[in-house]
Formats: sequence, structure tokens, C-alpha cells
Amino acid sequence: MKFTLYISSLLLFTTLLSAQEQPAEWTLEACVSYAMDNNISIRQSMLDQENADISKSEAIGNYLPSLNGSGSNSWNSGLTQNITTGVLENQVVRNLTVNATAGITLFDGLRNLRTFQRAKLEQLASQYSLQLIKDDIALFVANAYLEILVNKQQLALLIEQNRVTKEQIELTRKTVEVGTAPEGDLLEIQATNADEEQQIIIAENNLRISKINLAQTLLIEDYQNFDIADDEYDVPLTDIMSKTPEEILEKARQERYEVKTAEQQVELAEKDIEIARSGLYPSLNGFINYNTRENDRGRTVGASIDPDEPTRQIGVVEATGESVVTGNFITETAGPSSFFSQLARNDGLSYGVQLNIPIFNGFATRNSIKRAEVNVKRAEYQLEQAELDLEANVYQAYVDAQGAAKSYEAAQKAVESQQLAFEYAQERFNVGVSNAFELSQSKFRLTNAENRLINAKYDYIFNLKVLELFFGIRVVEY
Repeated sequence: MKFTLYISSLLLFTTLLSAQEQPAEWTLEACVSYAMDNNISIRQSMLDQENADISKSEAIGNYLPSLNGSGSNSWNSGLTQNITTGVLENQVVRNLTVNATAGITLFDGLRNLRTFQRAKLEQLASQYSLQLIKDDIALFVANAYLEILVNKQQLALLIEQNRVTKEQIELTRKTVEVGTAPEGDLLEIQATNADEEQQIIIAENNLRISKINLAQTLLIEDYQNFDIADDEYDVPLTDIMSKTPEEILEKARQERYEVKTAEQQVELAEKDIEIARSGLYPSLNGFINYNTRENDRGRTVGASIDPDEPTRQIGVVEATGESVVTGNFITETAGPSSFFSQLARNDGLSYGVQLNIPIFNGFATRNSIKRAEVNVKRAEYQLEQAELDLEANVYQAYVDAQGAAKSYEAAQKAVESQQLAFEYAQERFNVGVSNAFELSQSKFRLTNAENRLINAKYDYIFNLKVLELFFGIRVVEY
């Protein structure tokens, strides 16, 4: 029971902690900041940056000496030489060997140096790539955020227009009841009300879908309660439209990361050529090895003349036929020495240098160089394409911003004109000069004009943000 309560408390605390991590009011800045921490594409790019850091650490490690140790403990059975007496015997022998080797690269055709330089370039390229993805995600979030604002304002506009229509229904019903207006006027306004209610339902669905899209981008699962702050964004005061496309393009080449990333890829490919060419040069390595051994065989502790047979014949003198004898010694053995004493007595060192000269390896090195040269050309083409794409995108963004500005200005004038037209139509309807159909048509045109103004306004804001991004001004700072 206590364990269950503990787990429940822990889950509740984790849930509350997660809820606290999300902002209470989802402003544009809060959405972008949250996306920077949780978006999957950004997380993946950060993993690429971690890999680049690991590559740099490996390149540094190539300059350090290597140290390796090994040991083996084996048993040999059968007819083997007794290491104590030198006699072949059927026996089981255990042997332990221990080795430790240290090595260092003295020269490798500058491979380690080139690899270290490449690791630094890779690290810089990953930083550029991460920043590029962040800018793209911020712009994508801003677009989704503005879409919600558009849908909210369009819904509010439709609700307000429908409120006016309902008031007109009540007024028209009274005039019909007293006989000053035909019943067809009432039916016309009621039909307009039904159409507006249908548009409200469609607008509510559009708003709900746009909220879900932004929530999914932010990896927020609580779609039902997700909502953005009820802020209305005005067209920003900016001088970006006073810049020429050439000025914006020149700034984009300095600030944007599309070209910088492609330039780093060219440098990486060129460094790969240098690394491949290092395989044509000899390499020189230094090493030192320590080894020792231990076994379970007995040891010789002394020797004495055999009292029963003090001498033994080892040969015969040819000239005289006399026997050649020597002392017949008996070897005295004991158990094996202690483990550590054997290791200390049997140890040894070996050291030296090793020179490796490449002569022929089946064209492997030559082909690696050629393959690296092909990759350089491919990277150069990609750089050229990135520069062309950047130029095309800047000019496209500039034209889009100009068009959005003109569209926004025209939409403002259209709303002003339609508002005056609707007021005039309403006055004519109130005095009985026009009918309900003409009034509903005028109102329909006003509603469409106001909807187009909302779309034009936020489209203009978004295009300005795109153009500013090329000039080095981010959507929000992060």
C-alpha cells in the first residue's frame, strides 16, 4: 500500500512538473522558445553536433600514446618437456603470461593533423546546420501561429456579423407584423442568418485544426486545452522594404547559414583529399613491451653426487679405449616459487620503432584519393546551387513582400468602401427604399472584404518576417 502511494505521488509530481514547464500563456515568443527545446528536427541536429564533438575528441586522442594489456592462463596436457628437469613427460602444465604494450605514432603522413583539422570543420558545420534548422523552425512556428490569429479574427468577425443579422431579424419581424414590410424580407434575412451560422461552424473547425497543427509542431499532446494568447499583431514598423534586393542578398550571404553550411561541406571534402593522400607516405611508430610469466611446475633447489653411483660414463677415448666419466649428480626439486616471485624473476622489456612503407595495396589509396576528389566537385556544385537558391529566395521574398503590401493597402481601401456601401444600404432598407436581399448582399460583400483584409494583413506580416530573416533579423530572439 505504501509503495502504491509512493508511485502515485511520484507520477503526480512528474505531471505537475511537466505542466509547470509549459508557459501559462502561449505567446509567439513562448511557442518559438518551446520549439527550440522540444522540436524533433532540432534534437536530431543537436545529436549531429554531439557526434562532431566526439569526432574532435577522437582526433585529439590520435596524438596520445596507446596502452594495451593482455594476459592468458593455459593448460597443456600430454607429452611435454618438464621445464625443471628437461625430460619429456606425460603431464598437465599450467602457464600464465602477462603482456603490456605502449605505442605512439611518430609520423603518419600528417593524417592525425588533417583528421584534427577536419574534426574542427565538422564541428563548425554542425553548428551552422543547427542554427539553420532553428531559423526554419522559428519561421514555421510563426506561420502556424499567425494562421491561428487569422482564424480567430475571422471567427470573431463572423460572430459579430451574425449578431447584427439577428438584430435585423427582430427588427424586420416587427415591421412585417405591422404590415410595413413584406414577409419575403424576413425570409431573406433568415436565410442569411442560416448561411452565416454555417460559416461560423466552418471557421470554428478551421481554428481548431490550426491549433492542432501548432500543438503537434510543439509536441504538445493536450490539443483540447491548447490555445495561444489573445494578442493582435499590428504590421511591424520596419525599414526592410526600403532596402534593395541586392542589399538584402548581400546581407543574407553574410548572415544566413545555407551558404555557410555548403562552404563548410566543400572544406570538409577538400580535407578528405588530404587525409586520403596521407596513405601514400610511410608511417613510423614507437613501441615498448613488458612481459612476464608464471607456471605451476616445480623448481631445482640443488644437486649432489649420487652416493650409490658417483660417476657416469659420457664417452670413450678412441686411442686407448678408456671410459670418460663425469660426476653423477642428483637434482633436488621443490614446489613452484610463489606467484609474485616468478613474475618478478621472469619479466622483461622489448622496445623499438616500426617503419611501414606503402608499396602496393591494390590501388586502394589511389582510388580513395579519386573518390575524395569527386566528392569535392559534388560539394562545389552544391555550394553553387545553394548560392543560386539563396538569390532566388531573396528576390522571391522581396517580390512577395511588395505584393503583400499592395494587397494589404488595397484590402484596407476595399473595407472602407464596403463599409460606406453597407451603411448606405442599411439606411435605404430602414426607410423602405431597398429590400432585404440588397441589404444582405451588401453585408456579404463587407464581410468578404473584412476577411480579405485579415488575410492580407497577416500575410504581409509573415512576408516581412521572411524578408527580415534574410537580412539577419530573426522572428524572435532565442
